[in-house]
Amino acid sequence: MNNFNSIINQSIEIKKKLKNKKFVKKLNSAIEKIFEALKNGNKILICGNGGSAADAQHLAAEFMVRLRPKINRKPLPVISLAMDTSTITACGNDYGYKYLFERNYNAISNSGDLLIAISTSGNSQNIVRVLKASKKKKNFSISFLGKTSGKVKNLSNIEINIPSKITARIQECHIFLGHYIFEKVEDKLLRDKIIKKN
Repeated sequence: MNNFNSIINQSIEIKKKLKNKKFVKKLNSAIEKIFEALKNGNKILICGNGGSAADAQHLAAEFMVRLRPKINRKPLPVISLAMDTSTITACGNDYGYKYLFERNYNAISNSGDLLIAISTSGNSQNIVRVLKASKKKKNFSISFLGKTSGKVKNLSNIEINIPSKITARIQECHIFLGHYIFEKVEDKLLRDKIIKKN
């Protein structure tokens, strides 16, 4: 029981550290940029590895389908770059997994699309490469990272760092912040009548 309580307290303490003006300013900037991309008819492309791939798919589903039970509206173009098993395994076999997100991004991204990359370490080669691809296209990018940015440092326009080195705690914060950001984006889209409740 003590270990359980300790982990809960650890999770709470990390989230409390996010309550500072500099961090909230980054969140507000991310909200505004995602809102603007969707308002202008662009796509949000999102990716991550392992558990972060699941987070990317989870967040994509929230906008493609529904985020909150009482708000029914049109689907929004938020697409996971992990795609399907055929694409993943073909790319892994034929080229290597480090090219997976970059190839998918280059295939479907257009000018004005926004990239969200999720990585607890910031060192995954496929995340490094997709952020470089986004930069090359001069598209805006947001990274959800751990305490340090790793190899992706300065590759994205906004870096949202979680002050922890523990993978599980970082991922818990990533999905929490993803939900928060997407709720605020949805609110803004509804407020400005870019989307309507069905």
